Amino acid sequence: MRVIAGKLKSRQLKSVDSKLTRPTTDKNKENLFNMIGPYFQGGTCLDLFAGSGGLGIEAISRGMDQLYSVDKQYRAFLTVKDNVKALKIEDVVHIYKMDYWKALLKFAQENICFDLVLLDPPYSMKVHQKILDFLVENHMLNDDCIIVIEDLKEEAIDVKEPFILKKQQIYGITSLQILIYKENKS
Repeated sequence: MRVIAGKLKSRQLKSVDSKLTRPTTDKNKENLFNMIGPYFQGGTCLDLFAGSGGLGIEAISRGMDQLYSVDKQYRAFLTVKDNVKALKIEDVVHIYKMDYWKALLKFAQENICFDLVLLDPPYSMKVHQKILDFLVENHMLNDDCIIVIEDLKEEAIDVKEPFILKKQQIYGITSLQILIYKENKS
């Protein structure tokens, strides 16, 4: 695994030594960022089920200012820490070893708002809509926030306001949905 583009391009990343995480391939990562960017003019990213941290680190490499990286698995947490330290980006990456729900509650309490949200939980968790509802209800999304949802294709969510489906791509058994958050202006 490596960083595909941006200021950290071609730098190697460690993967998680565990069967509990499923790494995003370099090809899928490149496709994903070509769909959503491919580059950013600053902003804050949330990688809620971080694994090795590869997606969030890619967002930092491509121009995001801050990354909140969360994973409850100890090996994943250590891998993210190692990758961030090796890349010398500790000053812009906040790493948490905690359950996704506790992390969301913490970030809501701290009034943190996001410009990019990466949701790639273990398959079949069925938590996407719950997470989206929480983010909206707690005013944690900046207008035009991009939300990336990866899950089994049969678990793809029905997109409704205040979100707009920008793109949906099927890769084998996997669905990749790109949503845009639009604040209600009325």
